[in-house]
Amino acid sequence: MKFIFSILVCFLVFITNAQNSVEELLHHYNTKNIPYITVQELAMPKTKVILFDAREEHEFNISHLKNAIFIGHKHFSIDSVLNKVPNKNETIVVYCSIGVRSETIAYKLKKAGYKSVFNLYGGIFEWKNHNLPVYNSKEKETDSVHVYSAVWERWLKNGYKVF
Repeated sequence: MKFIFSILVCFLVFITNAQNSVEELLHHYNTKNIPYITVQELAMPKTKVILFDAREEHEFNISHLKNAIFIGHKHFSIDSVLNKVPNKNETIVVYCSIGVRSETIAYKLKKAGYKSVFNLYGGIFEWKNHNLPVYNSKEKETDSVHVYSAVWERWLKNGYKVF
C-alpha cells in the first residue's frame, strides 16, 4: 500500500510539474463544464455574489476570501448548501486553491438546480497573486495562504505559504 501511495505521489508531482501555467494545469484537470470567473471580474463591485470555499476546513481557517462560506470538498453536502442558499437563482462563485476541487463542487451545484454558478479561475492562489486580501478564522486580514501540498505551492507567488 505504501508503494502504491508513493507511485501516486510521484505521478502527481510529474503531472503538476509538467504544467507550465495555471491555464495548462486547469486545462489538464478540469472539464470546463462550469464557466470561470476571473479574479478581476470578481473583485469589481457589482451585484451580490455568494462565495463558497470548497477547500477543507483547516485550509479555510488559515485564509479565505471575505464573506466566503465554507462548504468543503471531501465531506461536501448539497443539503447544507440548500439550507444556506435556498434561492437557486443566486449568483454563486466557488473557489479552492487553484480551481480544480471547486469545479467539482460547482458542477454538483449545477446538477442540484443552481442556475448561475461560476468557478474562480486560479482560485485563492490567483486572488492572492493579484495582491487581493484574504482573511483568517478571526476575520483578520492575513498574508498566509494554505497551499494544499508541496506539489501545489509553486502556483502561489504572493503571500506566506502554509502547509
